[in-house]
Amino acid sequence: MTQTTQKSAFITGASKGIGHAVAQALIADGYAVTITSRKADEIEQVAADLGESARGVACDVKDPQAVQAAVDAHVQAFGGLDVLFVNAGVGHFGNVADLSIEQWQDVIDTNLSGAFYTVKAAIPALSERGGYIFTLSSLAGKNPLPGGGAYNASKFGLNGLSEVLNLDLRDRGIKVTQIMPGSVATHFNGHTPDQDKDAWKIQPEDLAQLTVDLLHMPERTLPSRVEVRPSRPPKK
Repeated sequence: MTQTTQKSAFITGASKGIGHAVAQALIADGYAVTITSRKADEIEQVAADLGESARGVACDVKDPQAVQAAVDAHVQAFGGLDVLFVNAGVGHFGNVADLSIEQWQDVIDTNLSGAFYTVKAAIPALSERGGYIFTLSSLAGKNPLPGGGAYNASKFGLNGLSEVLNLDLRDRGIKVTQIMPGSVATHFNGHTPDQDKDAWKIQPEDLAQLTVDLLHMPERTLPSRVEVRPSRPPKK
């Protein structure tokens, strides 16, 4: 599968939902992709279904060594790296008084530290090609919600990290965009998408289209933060 000229992307948390939709869209746009998940059998099957342009790698983003190894293997397989889509995320919700230390650590270590580990591992390869980093944040990165202590903190932090990445990496020719969606029809936090009940929500393929559109923006222009909302949410 070694490629030397084809553009390539590394996408975390891509067995389903947003990450999977982004992988499909990038493959259709001519990219080869590595997709990751914590479950080896699941991600390998998803990659096989996506076709020859996809590699599936088991990787827990909370483990910096595992992330580095996965990124290095991607560069070895495809000859470089053009796009990094930081998507892996978890959510535990509850009153701060009831939230366990383990739940807090799982959210922060995955959503924030995991993002840092992934970006850190990819910077050298992205610098060689003037690549693009997307961080999948949330409107919860600016709007606190009851019970969202861990999740809000992780996404507020991810937004801050993303903005600093822009300042730190633009001289290397690397673009950074933080995508902040509202309600999305995904499996996040144990939800099972319903075609009818979730029709009003942002769909994963909408965010995938947005990603491809941003990649095709003129080189001189960078939408560094993109907030995305359902256009017609149900009335409360």
